[in-house]
Amino acid sequence: MPKKIQEFVCCYESIFMSLWFSYPHSLAGVVKLGRILVTLLAAWCLGYLLAALLTQKTITPMANLQDIGKKPVLRAPVPKRQKCDHWSPCSPGSYAYRILSGGGKEKLAKICFEDELLISEEKGNVGRGINIAIVNYKTGKVTSTKFFDMWKGDHSGEMMAFIKNAPEKSLLLMVTHDDGSTRLKNDAKKSVEELGSKEIWNMKFRSSWVFIAAKGFRLPDDIQKEKINHSDRKKNRYNGWPAEVQIEGCIPRNLI
Repeated sequence: MPKKIQEFVCCYESIFMSLWFSYPHSLAGVVKLGRILVTLLAAWCLGYLLAALLTQKTITPMANLQDIGKKPVLRAPVPKRQKCDHWSPCSPGSYAYRILSGGGKEKLAKICFEDELLISEEKGNVGRGINIAIVNYKTGKVTSTKFFDMWKGDHSGEMMAFIKNAPEKSLLLMVTHDDGSTRLKNDAKKSVEELGSKEIWNMKFRSSWVFIAAKGFRLPDDIQKEKINHSDRKKNRYNGWPAEVQIEGCIPRNLI
């Protein structure tokens, strides 16, 4: 006799003896006792039958369900940082750039090219007025940077000379911090216009302005080249300063 059946018989005998002495030995008591014993026997048989039908393969998936909470949760990978903090990467055959104007007294202008800060507070070479970085188009390396104060002193002529002396096949990246218009003279504006600027003549006191140009070749029409935001007391983001502006994009390396 199987061990489980032997255990059940012993248990069944114990229950029977307990119930036998619990109920009066009348006909009604015997009938009631019989019903209880039949119910117990039927319940045991049903449980034994189900246990025999359920194989290990059936039980295993149920056990696996209990372990779901114990398994590590899969998470999406952290997005890879792109050059100059672009949202999407530039193709291998292009340069990445981002130019951000100053905003108020605390946020200074930045020029980033191929993930290198050319002009920034960290570099210690950003200043009030118009900031310019010149980059060799063939190598992608910066050749010179300078800022020209347009609020104090006469630096408009120096800026015009700096632009004219930039080598051919160069990229010129320009950005304002604070005021870039008060002492900016027409001949300097003309030199910037010749590079392709459409907003230089619209510059006003503390206008936020960014611009990228090529000297000796032409940039694609579909990239961001210039943006401007004028100071307006009713709309200024900062106390006396408009919101900063920025442009970013990718410049193909095979233009010349």
